[in-house]
Amino acid sequence: MPAIVVLGAQWGDEGKGKATDLLATTDPIDFVVRTSGGHNAGHTIVVNGEKYATHLLPSGILTPGATSVIANGVVVSPEALFRELDGLLERGVEVADLKVSANAHVIAPYHTVIDKVTERFLGKNQIGTTGRGIGPTYADKINRTGIRIADLFDEGILTEKVEAALDVKNQLLAKVYNRRAMEVDEVVEELLSYAERLRPMVCDTSLLLNQALDAGKTVLFEGAQATMLDVDHGTYPFVTSSSPIAGGVCTGAGVGPTRIDRIIGVIKAYTTRVGSGPFPTELFDADGEALQRIGGEIGVSTGRTRRCGWYDAVIARYSARVNGLTEFFLTKLDVLDSWEKIPVCVAYEVDGQRHDEMPMTQTEFHHAKPVYEYLDGWQEDITGCRRFSDLPANAQAYVRRLEELSGAPFWAVGVGPGREQTVVVHDG
Repeated sequence: MPAIVVLGAQWGDEGKGKATDLLATTDPIDFVVRTSGGHNAGHTIVVNGEKYATHLLPSGILTPGATSVIANGVVVSPEALFRELDGLLERGVEVADLKVSANAHVIAPYHTVIDKVTERFLGKNQIGTTGRGIGPTYADKINRTGIRIADLFDEGILTEKVEAALDVKNQLLAKVYNRRAMEVDEVVEELLSYAERLRPMVCDTSLLLNQALDAGKTVLFEGAQATMLDVDHGTYPFVTSSSPIAGGVCTGAGVGPTRIDRIIGVIKAYTTRVGSGPFPTELFDADGEALQRIGGEIGVSTGRTRRCGWYDAVIARYSARVNGLTEFFLTKLDVLDSWEKIPVCVAYEVDGQRHDEMPMTQTEFHHAKPVYEYLDGWQEDITGCRRFSDLPANAQAYVRRLEELSGAPFWAVGVGPGREQTVVVHDG
């Protein structure tokens, strides 16, 4: 199918890179596209026993013959982009062709400073941002005071935009946060230093992608963050500053919704989240510690330990609905190998009332208590399984029950971190 979306169906860190990488190596993928977020995202890919982490770059950057695209909906730190590219090159990785949208917004040095000082200023009311300038850059974009990649090639326009931005931001830094004002010339000089290396990568990516689809090329749109972090449909205000749901792919890439053929939601066999905010199935006991330890639940981009809990079918159904998922990709089933009984959240209880769907308000969700169904574990190593029929009967039953509860069919199941450690349930 020519246009495929892969996105996170929980709070992120579900293994989207593994799903993207699997698609790119089993089908001829011509373009792999990032449509939102910045270098606050993180994908881990294991190829031939080697672990690679991508942050701003699409994970398709590791796929020979594919063109990687950073589209207009992404906010770009040129410094982070070049650091990531250089890190791959130093490891001897053959980096795929990379294109960057001229309309993508630039994370300037003042965005990062403001992100960090604002989060510290909030104290106990912190959102849990990564401090990398993502939110302030999106705020400037919406306020129409942002800097686009194309502006780096016009010193006059760039200087005007930085002057206008710092006229207000320096007042904030000095008078509210008691920080040193930033110099216009220093910011402009740093941003201009990236222009020549960027120039050959920059193009009209919307035109590029639509022409590719017209020509019958296969385009894979790769999500960053996840559904429950969407600024409209996530657990607001504990969300990211962009729209990582399927609808955001269209605005973030400049393609129409009628071009999309397949939407895959990546979801863990349990649940994790990083940062602040409500999390109904979160565990504070030995089971939570075991999920964190066995699953290696540490953020790829942040280094923060992930909060862990049981699978939440309410969240899965919600993700299936707001994204229009055609299927799920279930990851990390092997992490559950040692449990005798595995709880699955099938509904919430809020003030004595059962909710089979997401509660309407933040207050209700904050007070939601999970209603569990207990499934039998399999208590054996499944990392060597390569067909669904190879899985123990209880593991198959677990997957089938999650599928019944989650609102969309399961395409495949991850049974380990390696590219080859995947079991197909239904052909996509």
